[in-house]
Order: sequence, then structure tokens, then C-alpha cells
Amino acid sequence: MDVTTDLTVRPARPEELDTIGELTAEAYLGDGLLDFGEEDPYLAELRDVRRRSLHAEVLVAADERDGEVLGAVAFVGEGGPYADLAGPGEGEFRMLAVRREGRGRGAGEALVRACVDRARARGLARLVLSSQAGMEPAHRLYRRLGFVRTPERDWEPLPGFGPLWTFARELGA
Repeated sequence: MDVTTDLTVRPARPEELDTIGELTAEAYLGDGLLDFGEEDPYLAELRDVRRRSLHAEVLVAADERDGEVLGAVAFVGEGGPYADLAGPGEGEFRMLAVRREGRGRGAGEALVRACVDRARARGLARLVLSSQAGMEPAHRLYRRLGFVRTPERDWEPLPGFGPLWTFARELGA
């Protein structure tokens, strides 16, 4: 699938941060990615884009026609509190979410490609991510974009949660 040309990827604007938080929460809830639904403690972190934007670059995929935000991701390029997995020389992206209206239009792919571009521009050796095991559509996207599974780095964020699968893409020179 090619990324459609009616999308723009850009940094989130301050007035969009609350909307992005709700978009992210709705995507995770709608996809069944939160074990406890509305009671899941991770939901508050997903909604807190204002805090996230202090420690990561929040990017959006917006419809060029009307400016509607269709998806968002947090790019972490230099470590810090949002780098769950990245080590020296690595970038990471987290909390990739696309609203239903943006699926099938290439919003997720455009956001991942933007993270790859940012990691390359910073001279990083690789880009890494964590993903829940059951997210097959996302895994297909990551593989198509050159990411490979790194099971030796899989990790468990909370006891009993189950391991998060990890992926990496070498960026080369």
C-alpha cells in the first residue's frame, strides 16, 4: 500500500494535544489493547499528551483538506522518560494511534516513515519499538517498512501483563 498524498505529517500543535490524547485513548480502547478498559492505569498516560510532548516529539498525520488529525505518534530521539527500549545510538517511537477514519489511508505508515526520517536525520544507528503480541496489522506494517523482530529484547512492563514484542530497523549510513 502506498501512502496517500492527501495527508501531511507535522509536529502536533499545542491546541491539538488534548484531542490527540483522546484519539490515542480511543484507538487503544477500540482495538482492545487495554486489559482493564476504562479502568486501565495506562489510559491516563495515553491521554497525557501534554506531558509526553515535553519529553518526545509528538507528530500527527492530518488530512490536507480539512486539517483533521487522523493519527499520532511520539518520537523519542535522545532517550529520557519515554525511551522504554532505546539504548545509545537508537531512536524509538511509541503510542502510535490512528483513528478509524484514518485507517486504510496510510496515516500509520506515514507516521512510522516520519520517525524513520527523524532518526536518520539525527544520525542514529537504528529505530526500535515495542508492540503487543496480538497487533498483527501493525506488525505487518513494521515488517513492510524494514523492521525485524528482536525477541531477545522483549520485555514485560508490568508483572502478568505479558511480554511486549520488540522490533528494530537498522538505519545505515
